[in-house]
Amino acid sequence: MLGWARFASSFILFSALAFPQQTAPIDHDGHQDSGPVPEAILERPVTLRSGVGQMHEKVATASPAAQSFYDQGLAYLHSYVWIEAARSFRQALRLDPNLGMAYIGLADAYIGLQDVAGARAARKAAAAPENHFSERERVWLTIRQREVDYLEDSESAEKFAAYRRAVIEATKAYPSDPWLWIQRGLADEGSPFTHGQTGGTDSLACYRTALKLDPGNLAALHYSAHVHENLGQIEAALNETAAYARLAPSIPHAHHMHGHELMRLGRTAEAIQEFLKAKQLEDNYYRVENIPAQYDWHHAHNLQLLALNYEILGKAKEADAVLREAFTLPAYTEFLDYNRRVWPEFLIDRARYQEALDAARTLTESEWAMARLAGYTLAGEAFLGLNRLDDAERELALAEQERAKLPPRTAASLPYPAALQAAIWLRGSQTQAGEELTVKVEESMLAKKGPDGWMAAEFALEAIARDARQAGDWDLARFTAEQMIRHNPYYAGGHFALALVAEHAGENAGARQMFAAAEKLWQHADADLPELAMIRRKLSGSIN
Repeated sequence: MLGWARFASSFILFSALAFPQQTAPIDHDGHQDSGPVPEAILERPVTLRSGVGQMHEKVATASPAAQSFYDQGLAYLHSYVWIEAARSFRQALRLDPNLGMAYIGLADAYIGLQDVAGARAARKAAAAPENHFSERERVWLTIRQREVDYLEDSESAEKFAAYRRAVIEATKAYPSDPWLWIQRGLADEGSPFTHGQTGGTDSLACYRTALKLDPGNLAALHYSAHVHENLGQIEAALNETAAYARLAPSIPHAHHMHGHELMRLGRTAEAIQEFLKAKQLEDNYYRVENIPAQYDWHHAHNLQLLALNYEILGKAKEADAVLREAFTLPAYTEFLDYNRRVWPEFLIDRARYQEALDAARTLTESEWAMARLAGYTLAGEAFLGLNRLDDAERELALAEQERAKLPPRTAASLPYPAALQAAIWLRGSQTQAGEELTVKVEESMLAKKGPDGWMAAEFALEAIARDARQAGDWDLARFTAEQMIRHNPYYAGGHFALALVAEHAGENAGARQMFAAAEKLWQHADADLPELAMIRRKLSGSIN
């Protein structure tokens, strides 16, 4: 069936520092308890820590301690540790309540948390007349205001242009400021929520400028690695992420990022070790800080890539356990809830259709349309696996209704429910239409940037190849298997899929060669992996 798109810190106590009383809470206009992460967590005092990466931006404060906590906030902010960034900026404000740039940083942390109301409240607090800003720092008031305006109306091209123009004007006014160049690279992405993950060549030029101005700037190095990854320049990204992990060893995302590149280069076992390091750091953090894992967006994301790398090695049992853990985490944003789809997709791929249907039903009950769209689509795919075509078509209709509720740009970027429609057509009498739609789905998948899209494409192609074989469409099965191997020659599943096609065509020598390649790549797989058992039967007997 077509299962698409799988998409312990050391503490250094500041010896001379006793935490002052909590500052007055920011006026959230009723937002105090409505954000995705409770304010009680974001307001907790914090200490200075080691291993999080050294970042520095001189700001208008007379307090060295406030400067240190501001810098720690930057380090966490640009490594996507949003909760600790917010806590660090708030700690800076306890030490200097008029440090305007700490409010600017806090607003960015709220953006990372996808809490636009919190971001606006922090930006509003930054503008208080008693706050200290240097002349240079005042440009950030405009930048953050325009950014929040755009987030509140993200379909507005005019508001995006105003945000980007504010950043460009700031870099023209202060061309020697690396942090403004970094913000310009972020602004070129199109969405503040992506925060360095989807940049292209324009963003890369900005990060290179920042690194020329400040060669040790870890934020620019981190975002540069993301761009090189998006451009397919994996060796460059590997070198940058190795440096990132070395310079910020206590940051889970630094190890996770290095795992991305090892994964892309077929060094899957090493990638798993990096994902495990990230998991260990996160688990220790949740225990020490008494923060539920559900409030850290990165945790489920890391677990999913860890599981999918286990699956690449044929370790389905390990993948099963990790994906189940990720699925049980409550989601506090629409995208996080949508990403829970990876578990039912895995179950469909392992032909556990009733379990997949049960898991998909939890998504159809989501408060968010994206998750419901995925849920109805996956329920339809599970029904196909159970040979209940009428039920699959009913789920397709429900998925189409959810798709219509999404913004056009969002709907166009998702594979659902086109993948299900193609599978239904292939099963029925509309083979040509099914093939044409399937090819379009494959093209869309292979065009995705970043590690999640890259990994998603591999398993989606595998599912399409399997569905094509079940439908008797061996031309499509061959085309898709060849796409799999071109996309990732290190995955045994592609060689296995092409071997089955060759065997069906009577190409016995080619089939044997492909089966042998798959067996070698699955040498560390579960002993009872069904595909591996089939391969060994084929190789020990005659292929016909």
